[in-house]
Amino acid sequence: MSITPNKYTHSVTLDRDLCQGCINCIKRCPTEAIRVRDGKARILEERCIDCGECIRVCPHHAKKVVYNVLSDYSHFKHLVALPAPSLYAQFNNLTDTETVLAGLLDIGFDSFYEVARAAELVSDATRKLMNSMPKPVISSACPAVVRLIKKRFPELVNHVLPLVSPMELAARLAKKEVMEKTGLAEEEIGCIFISPCPAKITEINNPTGSGKSCVDGSVAMKDMYPLLLSAMKNPSRTVDASAGRIGISWASGGGESAGLVTVENYLACDGIENVVRVLNDLEDGKFHNLDFVELNACPGGCVGGVLTVENPFIAKTKLKAIRKYLPVSMNSLENSIPNHMLWDTELVYNPVFELQGNRIERFQKISKMEDLLESLPGLDCGFCGAPTCRCFADDVIRGYAKKEDCVVIMRRQLDKIKSALE
Repeated sequence: MSITPNKYTHSVTLDRDLCQGCINCIKRCPTEAIRVRDGKARILEERCIDCGECIRVCPHHAKKVVYNVLSDYSHFKHLVALPAPSLYAQFNNLTDTETVLAGLLDIGFDSFYEVARAAELVSDATRKLMNSMPKPVISSACPAVVRLIKKRFPELVNHVLPLVSPMELAARLAKKEVMEKTGLAEEEIGCIFISPCPAKITEINNPTGSGKSCVDGSVAMKDMYPLLLSAMKNPSRTVDASAGRIGISWASGGGESAGLVTVENYLACDGIENVVRVLNDLEDGKFHNLDFVELNACPGGCVGGVLTVENPFIAKTKLKAIRKYLPVSMNSLENSIPNHMLWDTELVYNPVFELQGNRIERFQKISKMEDLLESLPGLDCGFCGAPTCRCFADDVIRGYAKKEDCVVIMRRQLDKIKSALE
C-alpha cells in the first residue's frame, strides 16, 4: 500500500472488507488492542504498539502495513538509502554486503549509510552508559518493545536505554555527510529506511526520545528485494562496506547483546509473547545480577519482521556466512557520547489501561468491574469480541460493550425466560 508521507500515525491497519471476524488476532495482541464487534475487528489505536503480530496470525490477510514506495520520494534532490542489517540476510549465497550496497545505488538511490554502521556506534555508547544507569539496562532499539514498556510497565521506564535507535542515528549522520559533500540543504536530502517491520515505520512519524525524526520515510524490505535481486546480478560500480561483525549482528536476536563484548550478564529474548513474559518477570524482580536486557518483538529478531521475505531461521544462518570474514567492528566513538545520540525528551509512562476519573471514581469502577468479573464464566473464549473475561469486564465498565454481549450470560438469561414461560 502506498500513502502520502507523514500522514499517518500507525502503520498497522485493518482492511474491513477482508476481515471475517475470527478471533485469532485478539488472542495474540500483547496490549489487548483489538476487539471484534459486529463481525469485524477493530484496532484500539491508543493501545496498539505496531508490533505486527496481528499481521502474522491473520489467516485472511486483513491486517496490513501502510508504507510508501520508492517513487514517493522523487522530490528529494539526493536520496540516501538506510539499509537495515537484516536486509543482507534476505539473499542466497551472499558473502559480502558490498553487492547489496552497490545494488541500492543502481535502483535509484544516490548514496547509502549502513544502519549497521550506526549500530556499532550505539553499541559503543551503550558500554559507556552502563555504569550510570539502574540495572538491568533495557535496550531501546526495538520501538515496539519501547512502546510496550511505555504503556504496560511503568516500573521499567527508567531502565530503558536513552539512546536513539541505529536507524535514527544513521539518518542524522548521513544528512551531515551529504550536506558536507554536496552543499545541499537538509530538507533537500531524503533519508529512506528499508524496513523489516511496521514498528520502525511508525517510529519515523512518532520518534521515541525526540520531537522529530531525521528519517524522511521508509520502504518495505519485501518491495526492495526483487529490485535488488535484479540489480545485484550485474552491479555497475564497486563500493566499500563500512560495518563489521558487531553491526551486522544486530539483525538477529542476541546480536546487540553480543556486541557489548564486556557485558557478560545479559538476557536476549525475541518474539512478542516471550518479551511480555520477560517484562512481567523483570517488573516482579525475578531476575538478579542482570546487567543488560535485549528484547525484540519479532521472532528471531529483525530478520523475523513481517516485511522480510526470508524465513528467520534461514536468515540467521545466512548472517553467519556474511559475518565470517568481517572485522569485529569498524566504528567507535572517539570520546564521550555526542548529544545527537542521546534522547532529548524523557520516556514517560502512558497509562492507557487505567480507568479514567479521580481516585474515588476509579475505585468505584474497579469495584464494579470485579463484581462483574465474578459473574462471568471465566472461559476467556473470545466470543464476546474481547480476548479475556477480565478485558470484557473492563470494556463494559468503559461503555465499549454490554454485559449481554457475553454469550454465556445471554444464554443464562434466555434459560430464565424459557423457565418462566413453561
